[in-house]
Amino acid sequence: MRLLLDTHLLLWAAGEPHRLSAKARGLIEDGGNTLMFSVASIWEIAIKRELGRDDFRVEPRLLRRGLLENGYEELPITSEHAVAIDWLPSVHKDPFDRLLAAQALVEGVTLLTADEQLEGYGAPIRRV
Repeated sequence: MRLLLDTHLLLWAAGEPHRLSAKARGLIEDGGNTLMFSVASIWEIAIKRELGRDDFRVEPRLLRRGLLENGYEELPITSEHAVAIDWLPSVHKDPFDRLLAAQALVEGVTLLTADEQLEGYGAPIRRV
């Protein structure tokens, strides 16, 4: 299964694995799954780190390198992803999360999240 991790799950998997649920940990550790991260998450981390957010302290360059070294696939942002945001209902206001949901729809991958609001988009989003 191809799994796109949302920004918080990426941060937790990389630096605070104890915060992952058992379900999330199992999916991430399953060698049969392809793990992916979005450029949108790296962008979100860079912006929120610069704003001084305590939950976004990681250096984006180091995180990206670590993800790639650990076999994660990078998902670029395309205009098709941006246009797909228009298909989404107004369930979630965070533009980064909306972009992740649109990417999951367009690419046919499962977006893993701990965010209850994101779950409101339905498949292919899975709350773990």
